[in-house]
Amino acid sequence: MTVHEVDALDRWRVLRLHVEDGIPLTVLADSSGVGLRTLQRWHHAYQAEGVAGLAPRRRRDAGVRRTRAEIVSFVERLALTCPRPAIATLHRQAIAEAERQGVSAPSYATVRNIVGALDPALVTLALEGPESYRDKHELVYRFRAARPNATWQADHTELDILILGADGKPQRPWLTTVIDDYSRAVCGYMVFTGPPSAINTALVLRQAIWRKSEPAWAMCGIPDVLHVDHGSDFTSRHLEYTALGLKMRLVFSHIARPQGRGKVERFFGTVNTELLATLPGHLAPGARTPTPTLGLPALDQEIGAFVGRYNERPHPEIGASPKQAWVGEGWLPRMPESLTELDGLLLTVPKHRTVQRDGIHFQGLRYMSTTLAPYVGRPVTIRYDPRDVSEIRVYDRDEFVCVAIDEQHPNQRLSLREIETARRARRRDLRRQINDRIPVATMREEPSTRQVPSRRVKLRTYETE
Repeated sequence: MTVHEVDALDRWRVLRLHVEDGIPLTVLADSSGVGLRTLQRWHHAYQAEGVAGLAPRRRRDAGVRRTRAEIVSFVERLALTCPRPAIATLHRQAIAEAERQGVSAPSYATVRNIVGALDPALVTLALEGPESYRDKHELVYRFRAARPNATWQADHTELDILILGADGKPQRPWLTTVIDDYSRAVCGYMVFTGPPSAINTALVLRQAIWRKSEPAWAMCGIPDVLHVDHGSDFTSRHLEYTALGLKMRLVFSHIARPQGRGKVERFFGTVNTELLATLPGHLAPGARTPTPTLGLPALDQEIGAFVGRYNERPHPEIGASPKQAWVGEGWLPRMPESLTELDGLLLTVPKHRTVQRDGIHFQGLRYMSTTLAPYVGRPVTIRYDPRDVSEIRVYDRDEFVCVAIDEQHPNQRLSLREIETARRARRRDLRRQINDRIPVATMREEPSTRQVPSRRVKLRTYETE
């Protein structure tokens, strides 16, 4: 029972003698010690609102001294000015303003109460700007996709941990994650060092879309919508071309507003607090720089095991595990035709090159294949995997030609005999085409039009000849 309810009952015990027993208010005022005007006011409130009307009402200006409106407006205007002055400074300026207007000066407590009574949303908007107001006070709509694979969220984060790099020096790794919006299931992830890139994003999408080798990791398929931010890797033409080929729509969140990717952001927080805090090398706030002991493969294994546990455990917001929510009653996700087609879209970057006599020159390497013999001197399109440039795929007007191998690759070096065999085959093919064309051109000429070569007459330039 609140304090106001106790006060209302105390007042009712006095007023009940008049309401129920009919004792006049004048007699009741003499016997109870409560003023007649007070009893009349209680009785009027009871008739209007019942017992609730007897509860004492807090004054709107309670805690604030009744100050002239001009001084209150003056203090509020200064309190909403960025940067806001200290309360002591506001008090001194309010005293000076009161002396100028010829009114009583407010106390320090009065100025402090005027500032404290301001609407927090108004203060945030005035002092911190619209972005801070939006993040703290705007109404938020909690969106959830209608079904699995309708919307995926993808994002990167720099992990709060140090690991040993390939050179033995401490490095801070990155984590890229793809999460299904409906089920909160992690469909793909990748741990790497160095800044995020388009190829890292492509590798994560490849893992998320294609069927996993682990039977328990069932999440796969092509999403209808991929929700990403405005990073250079997400806005690249490579990803745009991939989305077009997979019939997947890219949706970019508003700049500097991570709320659109809130689910993947919360997963990052879960990884940092639940997993990384238990691993050596964790970067705890305010702690000394730790000594790293884990390498990238070990960290990848730890995060992979955590993802498996995360997909299996119940999620408090959906009332089921992410895996159960994604599987549902059983359905067939939309899949690419083959892994080769998916790799061709995600894992290769197109470039244009001209086939030289000694192969295709690219990135300081030379690629050769016997199939390239008919294409010497012709422009072709090559696709390569930035992770492994030991081979390239060659296309002629979007038609696959062959796979060309780096001549310096130790395991797949082409022999000189194979190259000579290809050269001879190419020459034979060209001679055959020449022989096929020349007789046809000769037969089309009429016999009467053929000229008989005349005997050349040798001029005599000397008398003795």
